[in-house]
Amino acid sequence: MQRLVAATGAALVIAAGLAITHPSHSAPPAPTASAMPTTGLEIATFAGGCFWSMEYEFDKLPGVKQTVSGFMGGTTPNPTYDQVSHGNTGHAESVQVTYDPKVVSYPKLVDYYWHHVDLLDGGGQFCDRGDEYRPVIFAHTPEQKQAAEQSKSALDASHRFSTPIAVAINDAGPFTAAEDYHQNFHNMNAAYYKRYRVGCGRDARLKERGAAAPTFYSEVRRPNDTA
Repeated sequence: MQRLVAATGAALVIAAGLAITHPSHSAPPAPTASAMPTTGLEIATFAGGCFWSMEYEFDKLPGVKQTVSGFMGGTTPNPTYDQVSHGNTGHAESVQVTYDPKVVSYPKLVDYYWHHVDLLDGGGQFCDRGDEYRPVIFAHTPEQKQAAEQSKSALDASHRFSTPIAVAINDAGPFTAAEDYHQNFHNMNAAYYKRYRVGCGRDARLKERGAAAPTFYSEVRRPNDTA
């Protein structure tokens, strides 16, 4: 389904005169199963609903060198946004994160991820509903999978939440970058992104849910960061 943009029960639309950098739906770059990063850097992939928002969150994290919005977890080769948004490809909107493990470890990336998703909702995230918005941690190595599973198990065992964590942990597969106009959307179309984020209720729900790993969360939030 197409991304929902809701505010106080009504859908937000692009206002007249609000320009969004939005080329035609050209084919995205060729997919990569796990693109080889620069020497010393590593890759992680997370799905947490709207990839605009996942990119926005991880761009703020020290040690993250690059984020790319795209798709993972489906069966259709090299899918477009339109194909994925119809819910027939099996993909989840995802962000591929290139990071420096000397600055931020993979377990800390997972901790950070818990803060920025509704980890109890497996049917979508916030106002964006459907399988393409499901939350998933895609593990690129056995070590990543073990770290993610241990973190999830620890949260479940803490009984912090009344229901089990709904985030899946799957092996990474081919990653397809989304069209250019989706990349860095929170900066390229800041006014529209802000309206979308408020209307979708993401921050309100996260505040209600509370921090899942408060110690690390306080370490990585930057001064004057209110998002």
